[in-house]
Amino acid sequence: MDRSRFIFENEISPAAYRRAVRTKAKHLRKYGDGGDAPYHLRAVPAPAIADALGVRQLLHSDTPACPFNEKSVIIGNIRMGFGHYRISMALASAAHALGYQPDWFDLHSFSDAPCGKIIREQNRLYSLGSRLSQSSRLFNKLVWEPLNSEGFRRLTYNAADQKTAELMTNVFSDLPRDIPFIAAHVWPAQAAVHAGLTHVVNAIPDNWPMALHLSEGAIHAVQTPSAYLGYRALRGMNGKQQLKPMPKEAVVYTGHYVDHELLRDLEADCDARTARVTSGAPKRWLMSVGGAGAQQALFRSVIERLAPDVRKEKAALFLNVGDHGDVRDAMLRALRGMGLSPVLHYDDFAETTAFCNAAYSGGVTGVHLFYHSDIFAAVYSTNLLMRVSDVLITKPSELSFYPVPKLMIPRVGGHEAWGAIRSAEVGDGTYECSSPAEVGAVLRMMQQNDDIIPQMCEHIKTAHRAGIYDGAYRAVQLAVTGSPAFSHKDLR
Repeated sequence: MDRSRFIFENEISPAAYRRAVRTKAKHLRKYGDGGDAPYHLRAVPAPAIADALGVRQLLHSDTPACPFNEKSVIIGNIRMGFGHYRISMALASAAHALGYQPDWFDLHSFSDAPCGKIIREQNRLYSLGSRLSQSSRLFNKLVWEPLNSEGFRRLTYNAADQKTAELMTNVFSDLPRDIPFIAAHVWPAQAAVHAGLTHVVNAIPDNWPMALHLSEGAIHAVQTPSAYLGYRALRGMNGKQQLKPMPKEAVVYTGHYVDHELLRDLEADCDARTARVTSGAPKRWLMSVGGAGAQQALFRSVIERLAPDVRKEKAALFLNVGDHGDVRDAMLRALRGMGLSPVLHYDDFAETTAFCNAAYSGGVTGVHLFYHSDIFAAVYSTNLLMRVSDVLITKPSELSFYPVPKLMIPRVGGHEAWGAIRSAEVGDGTYECSSPAEVGAVLRMMQQNDDIIPQMCEHIKTAHRAGIYDGAYRAVQLAVTGSPAFSHKDLR
């Protein structure tokens, strides 16, 4: 089936279809089609998360070396920023909690295959655009915001991606066609459908419906009711022209994608935050640098505002720079320039885990700087730190949907705006602060007053009881059984 000519029965114009064909031809000339030989896989324990989540990482092999069974669930993803890896970890965690074997299938990691080469180039361009958007207001206003809010929204964009995804199928050779497959990015979902897989769930990120995320032939999981309606209607995906809607069986509202480990003791974690606030313990602030390494100037501004309270032991700061060595060095210089001497947690995931375990019941002061060169440890460290933090300072991306009190800093791309809206309405985070001055004002309000964090914690507990954070479990159930029916209470 040619999924670029018609998308949910909506015909793509001949001119747009020809552009999609030319896009595929350009990639074919540059990267090849992978050849006709089978692309075999082997499984190894995934770094950092194998023990906690039971995850196997699927890698290229010269011979078939990866047995699958009725408990196998494939988590298809790519590294593009940290968000898709973080969502994948939530899906893997839920699969593990439900008794399945999560297998990590990263198209970006197959560097010798067309999919790896194409994604590597796209990731480079996306990271560059993210950084430029934070250093140039003009670029952000004229290019980045419109591209991420309206450009990716167009149905014609999906047509081009579908053609490109046809070149990504050779790495699927060893996967059984009926194996449950959950994708944390649309390209693995599209490629899986093109490869003939029959149980594909496309776990859509963000809260702004865009044709970029469509993978006809898969079941589309969305995190919010507003996203459900937007995708069902294909709202705004062809300008003002109304499109034929998606069929109801193609899109399912699941709830937020959240790791089992963050839900298992959620109420106790919230009660611990409230107890720290009411007892006058230092408020714990967590900042996590995104996968593109943007927003460094804003982070420095936030640290400067927190520094006096850190020195007085009224605040503590956790700063996770992920796997960005350049950001690590820049932040370390900035911290020392402010007279702060951070405790360094570098490239030792076991030590980071031990620190978080100790912080759960013990006291923490000062500044702690976390860096891990391994991408799995870099991303999952934020998950560990969230449980022992009082407020997460984050842009409104995938972390908008996590059950921890949040201070929302300005977005990087228009598609993120509705993540902050969702968090503010659920009550587990602030509205999006639009400037460094507003970030500073809200930070000061939360730091100097003891009502906001406990209130957010109560909203988190209410949302949890309502099943709002059960999206990862339901996405797994969709892939395995075809039904999203599930409640976290079933695991007790």
